[in-house]
Amino acid sequence: MDFQIQYITPDIKLSTYDDKLFKTETVFEFHMLVWFISGETRIIQADKTYVFKAGDIFLIPRNHLATIINYPKDGLPHKAVVMHLTTEKLKHFYATVETEPSTFTRESKIHSFQDHPLLKSCLASLIPYFDLQGHFPENIASLKITEAISILREIDKEIDAVLTDFEEPGKIDLAGFMEKNYMFNMSLDRFGYLTGRSLSTFNRDFRKIFQTTPQRWLTQKRLELAYYHLKEKHKRPSDVFLEVGFEDLSHFSYAFKKQYGLVPSALS
Repeated sequence: MDFQIQYITPDIKLSTYDDKLFKTETVFEFHMLVWFISGETRIIQADKTYVFKAGDIFLIPRNHLATIINYPKDGLPHKAVVMHLTTEKLKHFYATVETEPSTFTRESKIHSFQDHPLLKSCLASLIPYFDLQGHFPENIASLKITEAISILREIDKEIDAVLTDFEEPGKIDLAGFMEKNYMFNMSLDRFGYLTGRSLSTFNRDFRKIFQTTPQRWLTQKRLELAYYHLKEKHKRPSDVFLEVGFEDLSHFSYAFKKQYGLVPSALS
């Protein structure tokens, strides 16, 4: 695997990947503004799957589960400029900005801007900086981030409500959250955080609701989803195991055969 990341500041990076695919399941601490230079990315959320290609620009909101699969394409590596819009910088920006009252309810949708010329110009202007030697001036980096936020506000009148949501996850319905998000291969500690619980409280509440351990329940639910994709959607095992939360095809095949008495390929 050849995966490289170049930083000009902790909040601005250029990532390059040229192997077959790179998959991660994550919850971003900060909003992520991404400009795709080449390659393809599939982002799987609980209720929707997005596919982004070269030239696309999109914003991934913070504190939402997602499976991200990056592919090289057309002989070119997966390459993207990524800008973190941190809570600290957003609070500083909005301290001097008047916004309209919002009826915003927290959502997980990804905001797509295709190849909007203003955003593209802003993010493309960062490329020469990755060739600089030595320290990149923080004041210039702050200007570029401020420029990006200003453009987002200009082209998306609903973006203020997203960017000014500074709340951390509160205690929510555990059963509903897990039924919606079990296919994401997160640590139990992270599941606890996203449901507003410590790890010990998460484990206690989970056992009380589901009458089993989180690990056993997650495996069972992921295998049931895999069975559906294989039998009803006729997907390949090599595609399914990533989508349902397994990290390794051989481990998925072993668990599937143990559960159903046949190998996954027998259903596809």
